[in-house]
Amino acid sequence: MSADNIVITLASAAFFMALVAWISYRKTRGEVSTQDGYFLAGRGLSAVFIAGSLLLTNLSAEQLIGLNGSAYGFNLSSMAWEVTAAVATVAMAFVFLPRYLAGAFTTLPQFLCDRFDDSLRRMTVILFMVGYGLVTIPGVLYSGSIAVLQLFDVPGLLGVSYSQGLLLTIIAIGCLGAMYAIFGGLRAVAVSDTLNGMGLLIVGSAVPLLGLAALGEGSIGRGLSIVVSTETHKLNAIGGPEDPTPFATLFTGMVFANLFYWCTNQYVIQRTLAARNLAEGQKGVLFSGFFKVLVPFLMMLPGVIAYHLYGAGLGSIDLAYPRLIRDVLPVYAMGFFLAVLLGAVFSSFNSLLNSAATLFCMDVYEPLKNRPVSDTEMVRVAKIASVVIALFSFVVAPLLQYAPEGLWQVVRIFTGFYNIPVIAIVIIGLFTRHVPALGPKIVIVFHILAYGLFQFALADYIELHFLHLYAILFAIEIGIMLAVGYLSPRQEEWTYHRRELIDLTPWRFATPCAITLLSCVVGLYLLFSPVGLVDGLSASFLPLLGLLLLLNMAVWYWFVQKEPPPLQVASKEI
Repeated sequence: MSADNIVITLASAAFFMALVAWISYRKTRGEVSTQDGYFLAGRGLSAVFIAGSLLLTNLSAEQLIGLNGSAYGFNLSSMAWEVTAAVATVAMAFVFLPRYLAGAFTTLPQFLCDRFDDSLRRMTVILFMVGYGLVTIPGVLYSGSIAVLQLFDVPGLLGVSYSQGLLLTIIAIGCLGAMYAIFGGLRAVAVSDTLNGMGLLIVGSAVPLLGLAALGEGSIGRGLSIVVSTETHKLNAIGGPEDPTPFATLFTGMVFANLFYWCTNQYVIQRTLAARNLAEGQKGVLFSGFFKVLVPFLMMLPGVIAYHLYGAGLGSIDLAYPRLIRDVLPVYAMGFFLAVLLGAVFSSFNSLLNSAATLFCMDVYEPLKNRPVSDTEMVRVAKIASVVIALFSFVVAPLLQYAPEGLWQVVRIFTGFYNIPVIAIVIIGLFTRHVPALGPKIVIVFHILAYGLFQFALADYIELHFLHLYAILFAIEIGIMLAVGYLSPRQEEWTYHRRELIDLTPWRFATPCAITLLSCVVGLYLLFSPVGLVDGLSASFLPLLGLLLLLNMAVWYWFVQKEPPPLQVASKEI
């Protein structure tokens, strides 16, 4: 890239980022002086901002690089991580969110304190804070910085070593991203996420179209014909035992991994807890599910196109997307792409910072003070906590380059220490009334010991996919808690304490929308399988797709004909 092109790229990226910052400032000015305003955007987020923030919080640089790399090197089996998340968004909309909003909780540990006791709340806060501080937040910074380094030769531009370039990139991205979380709270995070999410959809749609045009020598149709008629094994989403994501794992541990992420992970669910009413929350969660089913087209198809363009000779699968971007994206659009890429990194980073600060303030600082804490004091402490956590992540993130088995292995291993026990405990907490706090406490200790034993001591002797291990441990831990509840039940059954601060009327079209979303998941797996595009369309593909379409038409017709519920008075909307 020439010096003039570099200047154009950086200037245009700065312009787009400044525009997002200005709009976010205008939307949040004067709205973060209270606890609810800072942590939950005043409980006033609408569906658009919930969906936009969920989308960009979940999708970051590692997905852009990693998913396309997986498609380039293997096939579409890794789309399972994104597409099947739609099932978890349905569970969140119908099962978890109504209960969270009815209790007016700010954090998940608050719910666990209400359901079990304060000591379990402290244990889960420790799990989240350790996981966020040592792995998740540094991992987001590191992976985002790696993506920038791969797409733009920062060490070469600055004349520094790779490690120095990585450190400078981490600090630059971290400082810019932290500003949203520290000064604007959740509202600024949600607004900036939504704007950057729009940019991500534009770029995500443009890259595969430009790639198909390059493959078809100027014709998108010819390029598409090449993709769907040659080397069609690359389009197979039904992963075998040797693929990154075996198909069987969709029905075991992946279910619980997605339920944890979308239904109990604080930095994801916090924007849903900020919904202005239940209907808007359900809309936002379900709409984000529809974005997830677009991922194979936006973030994996480019990897398949790269395979057709470059063959298998790129050296590393992680180079597929950066190489395609450099070859097909016009110079004048590179600045916009850089702004979107950084926006995606900022989103995950500032969401994690905001949620970590929320956990610290609501579940550590306030309980330790043992007195009511004013809004001014709480917001001040949250900003200080965000700064400390950000600085700590600047120290840890560069160290991940020395992980012997890579970033993904580190994240996979350490997330497994807390994701399964948390979702198991929340499910028991929601659907039983007699299980005491002793059960979850035993489960946390058991899981850490058992998971650590399987990962570090028995990994060479027992060949078991980590997602299958998730499912086995989940079943055992549910059994432990039910056994404790049977042998030593609570003296008094737990009673749900409702604090209905917002309207809890469900969205009228939540059910048909959920059915359509799940139908899209099924349709995608039909399309990217031997029934569909792999080895050519089979005779059963169109009839099966027709059945899905008829089912959805019948469901929507029935719900549209139903008499709508009485209108509710609208509350404050962002």
